[in-house]
Amino acid sequence: MRRRPELLAPAGNLEKLKMAIRYGADAVYIGGQQFGLRSRAGNFSYDEMQEGIAFAHANAAKVYVAANMVTHEGDIEGAGTFFTTLRDIGIDAVIVSDPAMIEVCLSEAPGLPVHLSTQASATNYETLRFWKAEGLERVVLAREVSMEEIREMKRHVDVEIETFVHGAMCISYSGRCTLSNHMALRDANRGGCAQSCRWKYGFFEADELLTPAMEARDEEPFSMSSVDLSMVRHIPDLVEAGVDSLKVEGRMKSIHYVATVCNVYRKVIDAYCDDPEAFEFDPAWEEEIWKAAQRELSTGFYYGTPTEREQLFGQRRAIPQYAFAARVIAYDEQTREATLEQRNHFRCGEEVEFFGPGFTRFTQRIEEMWDVEGKSVETAHQAMMTVRVRVDYPVDVDFIMRKRKVRVKEIAAIET
Repeated sequence: MRRRPELLAPAGNLEKLKMAIRYGADAVYIGGQQFGLRSRAGNFSYDEMQEGIAFAHANAAKVYVAANMVTHEGDIEGAGTFFTTLRDIGIDAVIVSDPAMIEVCLSEAPGLPVHLSTQASATNYETLRFWKAEGLERVVLAREVSMEEIREMKRHVDVEIETFVHGAMCISYSGRCTLSNHMALRDANRGGCAQSCRWKYGFFEADELLTPAMEARDEEPFSMSSVDLSMVRHIPDLVEAGVDSLKVEGRMKSIHYVATVCNVYRKVIDAYCDDPEAFEFDPAWEEEIWKAAQRELSTGFYYGTPTEREQLFGQRRAIPQYAFAARVIAYDEQTREATLEQRNHFRCGEEVEFFGPGFTRFTQRIEEMWDVEGKSVETAHQAMMTVRVRVDYPVDVDFIMRKRKVRVKEIAAIET
């Protein structure tokens, strides 16, 4: 049996925090209402943090707070009180990049563990030695680090290493981008990224606009956007390299994304660590990951420097798109009826898939549906509508029901 690394998941709000832990996360990272890099995420008040901490600790999980903004003059005001409050309400660690903020936390909130943010670009073991000497317990590596460099770090420094294994990747080095500042007057390094690299741009050669020609070949218009990271097939390498925490990106993603990704990585981590010699990768695990994917997937910098193949150029693969249709909020074992909280439109006759913690999943067709008054209905079209459906297999609270999205081309093919 191998040492089991922590599975660390994003939590943009309380619902996502609880869902991530239910689906296998050992820890979650959240944002407070100050000092973070996700100003548009559903950041936590102190009261919400306390509720999240209570839920996490009751389920043997931890909660970290990201306070990783790059501070300008005046930005650091109130940081001491912020860190002290986090320590006193039971936060397990803070993730910080700015040296001044680190100094404030260590001096004014002793006892609160500090983790170095990926924004600090730690890429060698000498850097890790420095931060350990400063009193940090963990370093979140830059995303540009290779697997061999991780092994070298672990050979030279006894400090916890956290590294990203899944999610969106920034096109610029360690997220140090000023496109958003220039194009939308929103500072990416102070929490306001407008994701300018994800926009579609016209592509010119001399005075000729080439974008229409690209679109005619069904190619993606010129973009600076990178594909997403997925190390789901390479968990054994990460474990053997000595990585202590496997981090999923996505505090602004849906609970469908959080639940799906945590479910798969929990399954793979446990399968390998429980019996490394007998481990075989199940293609069903990767198939499940694709149901939450929005872009192509790659291994980032782990096995070499990415090329143009790791950017969204040219014709894209047709990724199956699944919609988060409903969340199970109750289940009656006698009638085998699940009470659902609607999140996207669905109707009788549609094929849907239910999935839950422990990689439980099954597909079925919705034959009948009733509203809260017991009246038969054909569609669940109102936001957050509560309905009951009969399910083929037992489910539990916080199981998710999803359905395949039908694209325009597919509709045309069906009609033909």
